[in-house]
Amino acid sequence: MVKKYLQIIFVVGITFSIKLHGQEIQIFTLSDFDLRDSVKTCLVSTDYGKEEYDFNKKGLLTKSVTRYNAEDYDVVYYKYKNNHLIEKRSESYQNNEFDPNTSIAHFYEIDSTENLKIQERIFSYDKQFLEEYIYNYDEAGDIVSIKRTNNEGTDLTQVEHTKINGEHTVTYLLNDQPLKSIRTSILKPKNKPAQKVVLTKKYLNGEANMAFEEVYDTDGKLMAQQKFNYNETEQSFEPTVRTSYIYDDKNMLVEEITKSGSGTSKKEYIYQYDQVNQGNWIKQIITPDNSYKTRKITYYKGVIKDNK
Repeated sequence: MVKKYLQIIFVVGITFSIKLHGQEIQIFTLSDFDLRDSVKTCLVSTDYGKEEYDFNKKGLLTKSVTRYNAEDYDVVYYKYKNNHLIEKRSESYQNNEFDPNTSIAHFYEIDSTENLKIQERIFSYDKQFLEEYIYNYDEAGDIVSIKRTNNEGTDLTQVEHTKINGEHTVTYLLNDQPLKSIRTSILKPKNKPAQKVVLTKKYLNGEANMAFEEVYDTDGKLMAQQKFNYNETEQSFEPTVRTSYIYDDKNMLVEEITKSGSGTSKKEYIYQYDQVNQGNWIKQIITPDNSYKTRKITYYKGVIKDNK
C-alpha cells in the first residue's frame, strides 16, 4: 500500500495527524511499513542497502537502522510513555565509530491541563541546546500555532482552520507569510464509493509555487496523485504529472501508472508472501527496472521467517 509518512501524536485518547514546518514529531507503526500481526523485527534488504526496524508489542516503532555499508549507518531510537512519544535519539556512525557532531536528541513534554500543548527540545550529544518547538492546540484538538526558538531568534507559525460545507482547509502562516494550505473534502460520485480529496498548495517567500492533489478511497488507500506547477504569467496552477495506483485483493499496490505530457510509464509490483502470515510480504520485485526488496520478519509469538 502507498503510505504517507505523517507525523502522528497519540495523546489522551486522540490521534493527531499534523504536517509541521521545521522539526517533525513522528510516531511510526506497523501499518506504515506494510506489516501486520505481532511483528517484532523486520530486516529489509534492497539493491542500495539495508534497513532494520524494531517494534514493541503495541506495534510502535522503537528502533530503526539504515545501513549504507558495513561501516556507515544511522540509528534512531524512540521512547514512549503511555503511548506518548517522550524521547527520540538520532545517532550516526562512520567507520563503525559514533559521530557526536551529527547526532541529536529530542525530548517531548505534554501539558494537557487545559488545551493541549507539546514542548519539543532538541540537544546535541554534547548537551548543547539547538532548538525548541512549542505546539499549541485548540479545544477541538486542532493545532493552532508552532513557535520555534533557536540561537537566531524566534519564528511563529500560525495555523488557521476553515470548515465550510464539509471542506476543511488548514493554512500555515510563517511570520504572517503563507507556507502552505491543505484542503480536505469528501466527494460522493453518483453510483460510486465516496472519495477523500486532499489538495496541498505550497508557497515560496509567500508566493504560490507548486501544488498536488491526492485522492483516497474509503480504506485510506492513495488512488491517484496529480502534481501542478504554478504559472506566474497566467497566475494559475497547471497540471504536470499524474500517477494512478491499483491494488490487489490484499490491498497491496500492484500497478503504478504515470502520465506526463504525451508519455506514459507503468511499474508493476510482484510479491512473495510469508507462509506464516500471508498478510506480510517477504519479497517485492518492481518491473520493468527489476529492482527488489526482501524482508526477514520475526514475530513476538516466536516465529521466524526467512526471505528465501
